[in-house]
Amino acid sequence: MSEPTVYVVDDDAQFRTAIGRLLRASGYKATLHESAEQFLKISRAPGPACILLDIRMSGLSGLELQGRLNREGIILPIVFLTGHGDIPTSVKAIKAGAEDFLSKPVAKQTLLSTVERALARYREMHELKTLSALVATFTPRQSEVFALMTHGKLNKQIAYELGTSLRTVKAHRQKIMQKLKVHTLAEAVSIAERLGLVTHASLPRAADIAATPQVRRA
Repeated sequence: MSEPTVYVVDDDAQFRTAIGRLLRASGYKATLHESAEQFLKISRAPGPACILLDIRMSGLSGLELQGRLNREGIILPIVFLTGHGDIPTSVKAIKAGAEDFLSKPVAKQTLLSTVERALARYREMHELKTLSALVATFTPRQSEVFALMTHGKLNKQIAYELGTSLRTVKAHRQKIMQKLKVHTLAEAVSIAERLGLVTHASLPRAADIAATPQVRRA
């Protein structure tokens, strides 16, 4: 597996060099950029990554780069690291999705632990994006069946609510499980919960899931 990448975007050459050296010594691949415009021109490597981003730079500011990445739907957690921070700016950055807002100078362990959280968030967001793409392949009827089954409805109840046959519901369930690449109802419910398609209160209890014979047939 390739090293996680940390993009350092800062107009302070001495700072970039020092942070790059620290990151590489800690097992990360660090790429250094003196401006937001320079960063936007590169071809980003695949795999987990995050940005260490300054606030005040010539050209695009850190907040402006954050806004552009958000508008373009680029999943890349940002850790702001700046010597020019203030509370309104930090609040704006966090509300826009920044992982953290650190002030220079920052302790080595604080920086590295924050980078690790950002990389973990990257992995989580990309996993959710993958799951969303799988759910998006459902037909309209499969979406209906998925919603009902993950809310604890039995096959016969789903068939009744949708006005279809039990055999048809079973066929849809099997196709849903294949598309999601899961084998149990509990796994399907977990995906629905992570995607915000069901609330915790509406989830079937674990004991009910385990006691449902159709789980093994789905």
